[in-house]
Amino acid sequence: MRVIVTRVQPQADAWAEKISARGHEAVALPLIEVRPLADVQSVQAAWQRWASYTAAMFVSSHAVDFFFKENKALALDLKGYPTIKTRVWATGSGTGKALLAQGVAAQLLDMPSVLSGQFDSEALWQVVGTRVKPGDKVLIVRGTSAAADAGAAVDAASGVGRDWLAQRLIQAGVLVEFVVAYERGAPHWSAGQYALAQQASLDGSVWLFSSAEALDYLRTLLPGADWSGAGAVATHPRIAAAASALGFGVVKHAKPTLDTVLASIESMP
Repeated sequence: MRVIVTRVQPQADAWAEKISARGHEAVALPLIEVRPLADVQSVQAAWQRWASYTAAMFVSSHAVDFFFKENKALALDLKGYPTIKTRVWATGSGTGKALLAQGVAAQLLDMPSVLSGQFDSEALWQVVGTRVKPGDKVLIVRGTSAAADAGAAVDAASGVGRDWLAQRLIQAGVLVEFVVAYERGAPHWSAGQYALAQQASLDGSVWLFSSAEALDYLRTLLPGADWSGAGAVATHPRIAAAASALGFGVVKHAKPTLDTVLASIESMP
C-alpha cells in the first residue's frame, strides 16, 4: 500500500524516508508551502520587546526558523544574557528541537511530555496554564495563510489551536500578542504531481495529514475528486474530521509519532 505524505518540506521527505525504511512505499506530496514575508518589520520589532514577554509560543518549527532568521542576533543574545527569563513554549518535539537548535536554554522550554501522546494547544495548556497570572504578556509566533486567495475555507487569522490557546490566556488575564513570521500557501504542483494525486485518489493509497489546511488545499487542487476509494491517517481529531468531510473512505486518527502512524496505516482494510 502506498502512503502519500502531505507535510510541508523538508518534513515531507523526512517522513517519507522513515516510512519507506519500515517497509512501505511512501511518496512526499506537500500540500502546503511556506514562504518568507515581504515585510519583516513586525518580526524584528517583536524581538526588540523580547525581554518584556513572560513567554513566547511558537506554533511550528517553521515559525522558529523564520523568526530567528529575521533576528540573527537572537540566539547569541539568548546564550549570552542569562538574565533574559522569557520562557519559550512549543506544542511538539519538532518545534522544541528547533528552538533548542537556535540557542534557547532547555530550562526555559515548555512543551507537552512525549509520554502525553497529544501535541497541540490543549496539551500545552496543561503544562503552562497554572503558571501564568494576570498581567503576564505572551507572544504567539505564527504563520499567516494565503488560503483565502486560493479559495480554501480556512481561518487565516490565527488557526483553531492558536485561537483556543489565546482565549485561555485572555481568560486568565494574560495580555496576548500575535506576530506573523512566515506565510503558508497552496503548493505549486508539477504535472507529475497532479497525476500522482489523481491516481492516489483512486488506487487505495493512504494519505497522511498533519494539517486541516492541507485538506482545504487538496479540495481546491482536485475539485470534485472522489476520495471514497482512498484512506487517510490524521494526526489530530480535527484533521480527521476534515478528512471525513472531504469524503475519504476510511479515516483513522493517530498520534503524531512514527510508530502510531504506521500502526494506523497497517490497520487499514
